[in-house]
Amino acid sequence: MFRAALKTLEVKWKSYRHRFVPWIAINLQKNERTLRQVTARSEDKTVPDVEVFASLVKLFTALMNNDPIKQEVLSLIHTSVQSIYPQNSSKTQTDPVRVMLDTLGFCIGRGPSSLAGTGVFVTEGSVPKGATVAMYPGIHLLSCSGRDRMGPLALSDVSWLTDNPENPLAVGQYVNNCSNEKAANVCYQEFDVPEDVPLELHQYLPNVNYRHDIKRPLRCVVLVSLRDIHCGEELFSNYYTIVH
Repeated sequence: MFRAALKTLEVKWKSYRHRFVPWIAINLQKNERTLRQVTARSEDKTVPDVEVFASLVKLFTALMNNDPIKQEVLSLIHTSVQSIYPQNSSKTQTDPVRVMLDTLGFCIGRGPSSLAGTGVFVTEGSVPKGATVAMYPGIHLLSCSGRDRMGPLALSDVSWLTDNPENPLAVGQYVNNCSNEKAANVCYQEFDVPEDVPLELHQYLPNVNYRHDIKRPLRCVVLVSLRDIHCGEELFSNYYTIVH
């Protein structure tokens, strides 16, 4: 029984260690390909914020267009919603993953990783280099109860805590660190949400400011592709970036 328990712990550790920062730090020199190296801070951001913003707005707007229920809620405080977000002809919600595929040309999903535990894969379509592939959720929204709503309008997305996120990009926390054998094909990038982003689109952001009176942009983290990524490929990132 004791040996069985040790075996179980060993299996869990081998699955988890690729997410355990101290283990990664100790093994950095043994796994040089897991390090992302740039020669200047300006090179750390591979895609301009304006391109990230355009991609997110395009997807979020499409998600609104295909969700009559959200439009009904929004119409309570936004009288012109029907002209801004014309409903789909079926009057029923379209699967967010399908909306992502139709809008961005690819979609992603979770599955058993080839490296450790759960991973994220391109399930349909193809990801071009420089695309916003996923988002990394921020503050645990359950600890921000009351801060993520304005009356009936949601100001952030808590569905990333479930198996069916309303924003299909919000699975970045499942992307595994790369290895010597499996090179990174995405990287993390900070993104400050512009102040002029439509209020109703905030409901798809898996982040929220802890306090409403904070006078600075809402900062998110996105994952962008370092190369073309094809259907069936798993996403791998670099947990460590060295700026020379």
